[in-house]
Amino acid sequence: MQRRRERRKIYGGKMHKRRKMLNVHVSKALKSKLGTKLRALLVNKGDSVKVLRGDSKGKTARVARVSVLKRKVYLEGITVRNRRGVESLIPFDASNLMLMETKDSAYRKEILKGE
Repeated sequence: MQRRRERRKIYGGKMHKRRKMLNVHVSKALKSKLGTKLRALLVNKGDSVKVLRGDSKGKTARVARVSVLKRKVYLEGITVRNRRGVESLIPFDASNLMLMETKDSAYRKEILKGE
């Protein structure tokens, strides 16, 4: 595909299509626990994830917030301090995270049942 079309999809896409871009890789342990072959699942608030890339590589944290508009995931405890001393959460791209543990929900059970 052309680069401009891919960029248009990412930055000018509709919200329901942007949400699909927030899928996170599933760890092997979680796949065996859930009994699924799914490679990726949609990340939700309350899930436990591991950071795969960046300065925080290797850290495990819970998802504090998911921004569909910005396509970013914010994790509890991984913060940066600004010049005034105010701490703010670091935004992570969903592709740089791995799902370690899920928060149970009816939506997830339906997905895993239907595969």
